[in-house]
Amino acid sequence: MNKVISIDESISHIKDGMTIMVGGFLGCGSPHKLIDALVESGVKDLTLICNDSGFVDIGVGKLVVNKQIKKLIASHVGTNKETGIQMNSGDMEVILVPQGTLAEQVRCGGAGLGGFLTPTGVGTVVEEGKEKMEIDGIEYLLELPLRADIALIAGERVDKYGNIVYYGATRNFNHLMAPAAEVTIVEAENVVEIGELDANDVVTPGIFVDYIVDGGANNG
Repeated sequence: MNKVISIDESISHIKDGMTIMVGGFLGCGSPHKLIDALVESGVKDLTLICNDSGFVDIGVGKLVVNKQIKKLIASHVGTNKETGIQMNSGDMEVILVPQGTLAEQVRCGGAGLGGFLTPTGVGTVVEEGKEKMEIDGIEYLLELPLRADIALIAGERVDKYGNIVYYGATRNFNHLMAPAAEVTIVEAENVVEIGELDANDVVTPGIFVDYIVDGGANNG
């Protein structure tokens, strides 16, 4: 199977109303070309799972500004004023999740786990509507796993099977999201031949990657 496809073909997998995960931390490690193509496509009513809502002109913030997101699940939104505007107007539902909880929900989704117990959020608005358990005198919240129809992630070096090497902090949520979606698409800064990567450097195995977009090529 040839996993390397064009940006247009990759975005064609995303339909109105889908749930997507997008890697990155305030744009660092985000698949910027895929995001731009998704903005151009006009796909709407998306549920977006990500660490944050970026900035108005950087990262997933562009999707927010373009009003393509109906529901946002993220750990903070303060760097994008448009998120607050749409949240307060009721145009977009925003669910704020503690960052560590969000990361673990995504990890559980990829690992096939039924959820996890955490004391984070007990006694706050975070616990509203959630099951609570007491173990050895300590209260915990049951947090459920998160999965998506599509994950859009970014990698620094990716071989043609989909094995991914990340650069520094750009790993962030990308490696957690790769296994947590029905279809995972990676935007590669550099696409290399199979065998060129040192196996010790690979963080995300290619078995979790369905498609590869060459971010250094002229796709379209």
